[in-house]
Amino acid sequence: MDSDRRRDSRSWDWDSPQCRAQVDEIFFRRHDYIQAGSTEHKEFWTFFDRFQRFKIKKDVSESGAKEDIEDRRKTGTGKVDLGLPKEYDARYRINVSVCTRDVEERLGKSEHRGRQRSSGPGSHEISDCRLTLLHFLDFSQRQSFGKLAKLRREQKSLPIFQYRDRIVELVRLNPVVVVAGDTGCGKSTQVPQYLLSAGFNHIACTQPRRIACISLAKRVSFESLNQYGSKVGYQIRFETTRTPSTKLLFLTEGLLLRQIQQDKTLSQYQVLIVDEVHERHLHCDFLLGVLRSLLADHPDLRLILMSATINIKLFSDYFNSAPVLQVPGRLFPIQVIYQPIPPDEQASRLEKLDPRPYLRVLQGIDQRYPPEERGDLLLFLSGVAEISTIQEACQVYATHTRRWIVLPLHSTLSLVQQDKVFDTSPPGVRKCIISTNIAETSVTIDGVRFVVDSGKVKEMSFDPKAKMQRLQEFWISRASSEQRKGRAGRTGPGVCYRLYAESDYDAFAPYPVPEIHRVALDSLILQMKSMCLGDPLSFVFIDPPPTASIQTAVTYLKEQGALDSRAELTSIGTLLAQLPVDVVIGKMLVLGSLFNLVDPVLTVAAALSVQSPFLRSSQHNPDCATARQPLQSNHGDPFTLLNTFNAWVEVKGERGGGSRKWCRRRGLEEQRLYEMVNLRRQFKDLLRSHGLLESQSSAPSGGDRGQRRERLTERKKLHQLKRDHEKQESSRRKVLRLDEGQDGEFSSGSDAEGAGRGKKDKEGAGQNMDIQEVKFKLRHNVSELQEAASVSQDMSSRQQALLKLLLCRGLFPQLALPDEHNSTRKDSDQVFHTRNKQGVVIHPTSVFASDPEVLQVPEDATREMGPERRDSTRHQLLAFVTLLETNKPYLSNCVRVPALQALLLVANSVDSNADCTRLVVDGWLELELREPDEALKVLSTALTLRAEWERLLLAQLGQSTMAGAEVQRVSRKVLEKLSEGLVRFLLYTEITYSLRRLTAFQTQNLYIGPQSQSEPSHTKDVNPLFPGVEAKPDPIKGGLRVSGFFNYNCLVDSKDLYSECLRSFWTCPNCDLYMPLTPLERMQHEASCRPAGEQQQPEEEPEGGKAASSSMSSLTRVYHCDVCNEDLTLTSTEILKHKRQHMYSAK
Repeated sequence: MDSDRRRDSRSWDWDSPQCRAQVDEIFFRRHDYIQAGSTEHKEFWTFFDRFQRFKIKKDVSESGAKEDIEDRRKTGTGKVDLGLPKEYDARYRINVSVCTRDVEERLGKSEHRGRQRSSGPGSHEISDCRLTLLHFLDFSQRQSFGKLAKLRREQKSLPIFQYRDRIVELVRLNPVVVVAGDTGCGKSTQVPQYLLSAGFNHIACTQPRRIACISLAKRVSFESLNQYGSKVGYQIRFETTRTPSTKLLFLTEGLLLRQIQQDKTLSQYQVLIVDEVHERHLHCDFLLGVLRSLLADHPDLRLILMSATINIKLFSDYFNSAPVLQVPGRLFPIQVIYQPIPPDEQASRLEKLDPRPYLRVLQGIDQRYPPEERGDLLLFLSGVAEISTIQEACQVYATHTRRWIVLPLHSTLSLVQQDKVFDTSPPGVRKCIISTNIAETSVTIDGVRFVVDSGKVKEMSFDPKAKMQRLQEFWISRASSEQRKGRAGRTGPGVCYRLYAESDYDAFAPYPVPEIHRVALDSLILQMKSMCLGDPLSFVFIDPPPTASIQTAVTYLKEQGALDSRAELTSIGTLLAQLPVDVVIGKMLVLGSLFNLVDPVLTVAAALSVQSPFLRSSQHNPDCATARQPLQSNHGDPFTLLNTFNAWVEVKGERGGGSRKWCRRRGLEEQRLYEMVNLRRQFKDLLRSHGLLESQSSAPSGGDRGQRRERLTERKKLHQLKRDHEKQESSRRKVLRLDEGQDGEFSSGSDAEGAGRGKKDKEGAGQNMDIQEVKFKLRHNVSELQEAASVSQDMSSRQQALLKLLLCRGLFPQLALPDEHNSTRKDSDQVFHTRNKQGVVIHPTSVFASDPEVLQVPEDATREMGPERRDSTRHQLLAFVTLLETNKPYLSNCVRVPALQALLLVANSVDSNADCTRLVVDGWLELELREPDEALKVLSTALTLRAEWERLLLAQLGQSTMAGAEVQRVSRKVLEKLSEGLVRFLLYTEITYSLRRLTAFQTQNLYIGPQSQSEPSHTKDVNPLFPGVEAKPDPIKGGLRVSGFFNYNCLVDSKDLYSECLRSFWTCPNCDLYMPLTPLERMQHEASCRPAGEQQQPEEEPEGGKAASSSMSSLTRVYHCDVCNEDLTLTSTEILKHKRQHMYSAK
C-alpha cells in the first residue's frame, strides 16, 4: 500500500495546471466557499506553494527529533494515558473546518480510479490539499481579524469619536445640525456610521464630486464590514451599487435635486447629510434653499450640514440658528515655507507655466530627506494645461533620478487613472501627485507629507452681457490656502511650500466666491420653474445671485422656447426640466425624437455632453492627424464626433478588436468614448420613459438556442470577472510601477512609444482597460450599437441636411456670422461675430480651424452690389455649442448651415419691409433679397413649414405627457412629408441675397413704430397663413404681427409710403388667378390656395383627421361687402374674386 502511495505521489505533479484543475473540481466548485477563478482561489495556490516548501523544511528538521521521542517513549515508566495526542499539531487550534462528505466520496472514487489509472489525485494528494486549505482559511481569518483590530483602533483615535454620542443626540433633538470639522477629523466617514449604528436606516449623503461618492462608499463599506454595494452604496451619473437593502447612499447633489423633483417629500430618506457645504457649489446652494423650504412641511426629516471650519455662522443662521458642533482636526505640525517665484520665471498670459520653481522643490526634498523616510508630494495647480506642462518636466526628472512616480489628478481623468493616486509607491520612491483643487477637500490621499501650493485656481465665470463663459485664473482665498496646507499634516509632521509671498497671502480674499455668483443660471431657473418654487428673484438663497444673471437666464430660456412671454413653462420647457441635461442638449433630443434620426442625434447629444475625446497632446502629432483624417467631416465638429464614435463601435464589435490601440493611434482618450456610450444609453432610456420613443420590444433576442446559450455563458463569465475585479480592488491596494506615470493621459498617441509599452499594457494598465471592456459588454448590446452606427454612417446628404437643421434649432440662438474680410485673412485668423460678442475665433481643435475655406463664399458665387453688399446664394452661418474665453474668445463644437434657410426656419423674430425684400432677424442680422417675387415665395414656404413643424412638435410633446396611455402617435406619413419639405427648402432653395451684421447705430432707427393713423382694412382680417389666429398691429415695432415670429412691414424703408398699397400683376400657379395684388394679399392667397390634388386628399392628423375635415371652415370668415351691403361667409380667395368682379363691373 505504501509503495502504491509512493508511486502515485511520484506521478503527481503539483505544478502542473492539469493536476491543479483536477483538484479544483473537488474543492473549488461553484457552490463551495472558494470558487475556481476567484481572487481567493489564486491566493490559495500561492499559499499552497509556500506551505509545501515549509513542510519539506519541517520534515527534514523533525526527522531526528521523532527518533529521540520514540526512544524515550520505549524506556519511559508507566504513566496514565489521558487520551491526548502523542504529538502537538498546529491544526488542532484551527477553529474552521471543511465539509468533508463530498470530499470523502471523491476520495473513495479516486481510490477506485487509482487501480485503473494513475492520472487523478489519490488519497494522499486530497488529504494534503485539504490540510493546506484548513491552514489557509485559518491564516485568512487571523489576518482579517488583525486588520479589523487595527481598523477599530484607528477609528477610536479619530477626533470625532469623542463626539459620537453628542452627534446622535443633536440629530434626534434638532431638525438641522451643523457639524464643522477641520481636516482629518473623520466627519465624512464616521458620522454616517454613527447614525447607522444608532438606528437610522435610510441615510443619503451628498458629495460635490462623483469620485468622492465612490471613494467614500468604498471606505465606509469596508469599515462597517458590509459587502460592497449592499448596505452601503453609491449612485452617480453612469453607475450605481444601490440595492433594495441599501441603508446608506452616497450620491451627488444634482442627483438628489432630481429626486426631489420627482418626490417633493423625499419620503425614501430619514436623514440627509450635505457634505462639503463650505465649497459653495451651485447645486449645493440651491439644494440648501430647497431643503430649507422642505423641512418646514416635514418635521420628521433630519438634515446634517458638514463643513470645514469656514464661515460656520452663515449656515447656522440660514437654518434659524441651528446648533453647531465643532470638532478639532487631527493635524500634525506643518512648516510653512514661502518661496515666491522670481519675476523672470513668472509666465505671462500667453506663455506656458515655467516648471523650474516646482522642480526645485523636488530637488530640495531629495537633498534634505533620505529616501527611507516615506512621504509623498501633493502639488496644487490651477488647471489641466498647467498639470500637463509640469507633469512633463517632472517626469523627465523622475526618469533621471528614479525616485519619483508622477501622477496627474483632475476630474476629466478616467476613474482608473484617478484611482492610481491611492496606490502605494515602491520602497525608496515617492509619489508626486499634480492636482487641481479637487484634492483640497473632496479627495483625501494618505501618505502626503509635502504640499506645493501655487496659489492659483481656474474658475469658470459667466458674462451675462456677452453670454460668454470665461475660464480665468485667480488667486485662491485664505480659506483654500489653509485647506491645501492641511493636506500635509494628516499622517505626520509636514511641509507646505507656498510659491508666493506672505504679503500675497494676507491680501487674499477670506473665502472663495460662491459658484452661484459666477456661472450661468439657465438650468437652475428651469429647474426652479419645474419645482414650482415661485419667482426666482424672491427665492431665499443662502447667498442670492446677481439680479442680472437671473434676468439673463430667463431671457435665454424664452429664446430657447422653454418659457413663454409670462416666464411660465411651455410644453417643451416642461419636458426639458425633467431631462437631467443641458437645455440645448435636451432640445436636440426632443427634436430628434420627432424625426427618424434618433440614433445619430443620441450620439451627437452624448458627444457634446462630455469632454472632447481628442487628446490635447495629439494636436501637433502628424501621425495622429493622418490617422484621424478619415473621421473628420467638413460639415462640422458634431459630425466628426459622430464619425469617431461610429468607427470606435465598429472596432469594439470586431472579435479581438484592439480598440485601445486604435484610440492611441488617433490621439483619442477611450474613457471619453465609454462615457459617450453610457450617456447615449441614458438619453435613450429618458426618451422612452417620457414617451418620446417607442418602448423596446420584449421579444427574445435573435439566434438559435445554441447562440443564446453561448451569449448567456459569456455574460456569466463577464459578471464573474467584474466581481473578481471588485474584490481584488477592495482587498488590497496595488503597488505602483516606477514607470507608472509615463503612459499617462498626455501620451503622444503614436504607436512608436517604446518597446516596453506592449508588455506594460498586458501586465498592468491593460488589466485596467480590460475591466472597462467588461463593463462595456455587460451594459450594452454591441450588436445593437453596431447596427445604429451603421445607420448613422450610411446617412444620405438629405438626412445630413435634416440633422444639421435639428442641431441648428437645438443650438439656436447660438449663431456666429463670418467676418466679411475673412477671405483676406490667414487660416488661424478667421474672425466671427455673435449677437453679443464681436471678434471671436474658432477653437484650434475644431475641424474648421484647419479647413476654413468651406466657410467662405466662393468668389465665382459672389456679386458685388456696393461697398457694403455682396450678393450670393451660398452665405453660411456657424451654430456653436460653447463660447468660451481663455486667452481668446473661442467658438467650440461648430456646425455650418445655410444662412437664409436656417434663419427663416429657426429664428425667434423675422421682420420685413413692405415687399419682403429686406429682412431683419432677431434684431442683429439683415438680409436683402434682390427679387420681390422670390422673396415672397421663399418666405411663404418657410412660414408654412414652420407652422407644420410646430404643430407636429406640440402633438409629440402632448404624447410625452401621456406616457403609458393609449395615444395615437404622429403619423409617419405626415412626418415624412414635413421632412421632405424641410430638406428641399434647405438644400434646393436658390435665391440671391446679401447678409450683414447690423451695428448699434443702425438698429436705433430700424422700425417704423406704432402707427396712430387708421390701419388698412386688411390688417383687421383673420390671418390666413395661420387660420384662427388674428393678425394684429405690433404695438412696439409697428407693422402687422402675422405669426409668433414674423412681423410684416415694420422696417423703415424709402418705399413705405406707397409700397403697401402698390399692386403688381401675378398669376397663381395653383388656380391660375391673374390679378394685381399687394405682397400681403399675395401671401394670403398662397396660404389659402392649394393644388387640386391636396384639396381632394386631406392630410392625416394625429387626432384622427378632425383638423383636416374642418380645414376649409377654418379658412372662411364673415366678410362685409360695401358694394353689395351684405355679410358673406367666404374664404380669402373667394373674397379676392368677389372684389375683382366689382372692379370689372365698375369699368
